[in-house]
Amino acid sequence: MSLAGLEAARTSDHVFAEFYTSKLSGTSIERLEARIGKAIHVLEREGVEEDPEPMLEAAAGGTAVLLVAGDPMAATTHIDLRLRAERIGIRTRVFHNASILTAALTELGLSVYKSGRVTTLQWPHGDYFPTSPYEHIMANVEAGLHSLVLLDIHSDEDRYMTATEGCRLLLRYEDMLGKGVTGPDSLACVVAGVGSPDCKRRAGRLGELAEEDFGPALHSIIVPGKLHFMEARALGVLAGADPHLVGEGV
Repeated sequence: MSLAGLEAARTSDHVFAEFYTSKLSGTSIERLEARIGKAIHVLEREGVEEDPEPMLEAAAGGTAVLLVAGDPMAATTHIDLRLRAERIGIRTRVFHNASILTAALTELGLSVYKSGRVTTLQWPHGDYFPTSPYEHIMANVEAGLHSLVLLDIHSDEDRYMTATEGCRLLLRYEDMLGKGVTGPDSLACVVAGVGSPDCKRRAGRLGELAEEDFGPALHSIIVPGKLHFMEARALGVLAGADPHLVGEGV
């Protein structure tokens, strides 16, 4: 949390929080309350998306803060909430924070300027197994761009897809579609616990990453595009990549 955001929370009349769009990690509600000096009302998805009236009423009668993990405006649900507030005359302000949309790449030494379309892997259920993540990665690879692959979150069930599960899904896509995008020998990267002292960075063959344990979620996968020599060097130094695997970019 930025110092400006912390001060806004400390001086507000009401403090709300939601952690269904991302997981609260590295701290606890109790520690946050002690730091802010106020009780925090944690909202479920319905309290933000379907019935935000108590929060809006609190803001209309004073000042209210909504705490979220990451950059708050990266999620459309928060954009919608901000628009609702502005429409009824509640002035809003955003205190931006670090975002996985850039941090996952920069942890590995990859350039954010070469980031392509972001995609999300979801757990299959029944007949639902959309091929769009594979297609997005394929389009990025063809353009020489890096693919940030976010992983499914079911916070209400305390389920967070791991990078191991995600890599196995990418291998399954390759078996189904066979375009040579996410095969066992394809270069892929995993970052786990971005921003924490225990952040893990790995770059290697997708088939090998699918057998590794990266610890507790949250995790992200990056399928690199065409590597600049500095990016290739960074993957070796920072993420343990085999020089032969990234050698085309050197």
